[in-house]
Amino acid sequence: MIVAQGFSLKDQLFNAEKTRYLAGLFTQADAGFDGDAFVARVMSRLPELELKQRIAWIADCLQTAFPGALPDVAPVILRALPPPLDPSLSDDDFGDFIFAPLGEWVAQVGADHPDLALDVLAEITQRFSMEWAIRPFLNSHPDLVLDRMQDWCGHSSYHVRRLVSEGTRPRLPWGQAVGLDLSDPLPLLDRLHSDPTRYVTRSVANHLNDITKKDPDLALNRLQAWHASGAQDTDEMRWITAHALRGLVKSGHGGAMALLGYDPDAPLEVDVAVNGDARIGGVLEFTVSVSGPDDQPVLIDYIVHFQRSGGKISPKVHKLKQANLSDGCLRLSKRHKLKGDATTFRLMPGPHRLEIQVNGKVRAGVPFELLA
Repeated sequence: MIVAQGFSLKDQLFNAEKTRYLAGLFTQADAGFDGDAFVARVMSRLPELELKQRIAWIADCLQTAFPGALPDVAPVILRALPPPLDPSLSDDDFGDFIFAPLGEWVAQVGADHPDLALDVLAEITQRFSMEWAIRPFLNSHPDLVLDRMQDWCGHSSYHVRRLVSEGTRPRLPWGQAVGLDLSDPLPLLDRLHSDPTRYVTRSVANHLNDITKKDPDLALNRLQAWHASGAQDTDEMRWITAHALRGLVKSGHGGAMALLGYDPDAPLEVDVAVNGDARIGGVLEFTVSVSGPDDQPVLIDYIVHFQRSGGKISPKVHKLKQANLSDGCLRLSKRHKLKGDATTFRLMPGPHRLEIQVNGKVRAGVPFELLA
């Protein structure tokens, strides 16, 4: 996807049009609500705020317009909600970010009413995921929330089922940290891993990937148990496993490789050669040859060791190929773009190194000079 220069995600998700849409919903829900005044107040500060700040600010404006604790405002929130997201879909239907402030609002005024808060969040999450909003309740009422989540695992809406896995993730992006033990949500994942929707199973896999950062064996043992149970479709279970172990695969974890069907100790010969000059703004072009037993499964990554300021080295792992050796050999070529204008990673000229990792082990490497 080509992103236009100057694109702003925060302006796409939270702007005057979206604010007017939200105001219209609450105007229909409560005749006394002054939608124009609400829009004016929101927009008086919105342009100066970052994305998460915009969510909090809109929530504050809603709380000002509808003061009171959750029992007072929950009926208005529920009346304002549009119809749920399309239940016939099964993936990539995250919802509209303009409903994120509703979760923030519930978290602010619902601390003393956790049961009602969970009821409301279960409704809102069918319009936009409430994974951030539920985390304060996981910290304040963990047993209550986990017990409710057992019910949600069987909910008819896959958005509610996904909230169980996503809301309890150990390393949820942008999410408040939670005090759960890594093993606490596993009984929930035991049920959700067999879900028929990719939207849910992707969350389960991401949750396990989070766990691998602290306890790889815990994640591997759970995946082995799920494979043995046969509760999930075989192809989907393979996908869950690969997605859950992607972090361990990059680090060359032997147990992860074995579970995915790749032998870290397979007798393989690997050669790599850099072709031509590697220049900032150009490409790193290289060829790889792998030889070994016929039909041997191989998972091949390449690692570029980049120079950083102060003489530091920063290795970056990239996927190259998953295949079986045909007639005992495999030959590959790759052109890796060396973007000179990337905003997240600045390239520096000088000595670099390219390595080839097969089934989790570095098998070959070659130095190269990155030219300006």
